[in-house]
Amino acid sequence: MMNEIERSEKITINLGPVDLGQIDLLVREGFYGNRTDFIRTAIRAQLATQASAIERTVSRRTLVLGIQQFSRADLERVRAAGETVRIRVLGLAVIADDVSPELASQTIAEVEVLGAFRAGAAVKAAIASRIV
Repeated sequence: MMNEIERSEKITINLGPVDLGQIDLLVREGFYGNRTDFIRTAIRAQLATQASAIERTVSRRTLVLGIQQFSRADLERVRAAGETVRIRVLGLAVIADDVSPELASQTIAEVEVLGAFRAGAAVKAAIASRIV
């Protein structure tokens, strides 16, 4: 199971001094533990207001919502069946470290990830033309 750090992606945002000051005030007054806590809460609230639009889009685009992992064994089964996979994820897609570039190239037809895509550098290079 992935720990919390592995499931998080770091982002950088720029805020004006007034917005930042207001956040700092709320933190100082104890409404939030820190700036990150405030920003996470604000993002989650905004995502909640857009939940139905997200749900419709995920359904229409046939995206997996959450985490999708592919092990070497998973991809070897795909290859043995003579098939390929389309990785379409809203969240986190992970290709295991023991997947070779050759296996990935033979079995992965397309990668579309809205969120984070984790795979070894050699695997990413082998399927680079298939990453949308």
